[in-house]
Amino acid sequence: MKAIILYDALSEGGTTDRIITSIGETLAAKGVYIEKAKTPPLADYSFLSEFDVIILGSPIYNFTPSPNLTEAFGRSNLLKSMLGKKVALFIICGGPELTAELLYKPQFTARLLRHNVIADKIFGMTEKNNPQSPVRFADEIFEKATAAQS
Repeated sequence: MKAIILYDALSEGGTTDRIITSIGETLAAKGVYIEKAKTPPLADYSFLSEFDVIILGSPIYNFTPSPNLTEAFGRSNLLKSMLGKKVALFIICGGPELTAELLYKPQFTARLLRHNVIADKIFGMTEKNNPQSPVRFADEIFEKATAAQS
């Protein structure tokens, strides 16, 4: 199985990078080939045809998802290139998970209605600093992606 983590982050070495690294290492330990890439809004995402699982990740800045990822949804072929793929989604925010569930997650899920979303996770105040949270999320992605293959 091949998976890619597509994300946007305005800084290097922060919470988003730590969570991505943990997800990637957990999946790699299970034998998954894993790559990660940032999401410029005007890129050609045709290369996603190589991957079985697309993992989307975005931090929240000033009450909105990261702009490059959300712009890529509307200004590139990202959504079209993800059709028929297994998709997982995670959001990182400094507030409570419930706030993210109600305010931020719908901004993504509305765009992904035609896609096969197999897992989603919000890393909010209580989850983003728990080192087991990204591991459990990666385990869920792996279980659901491989169950769909059976």
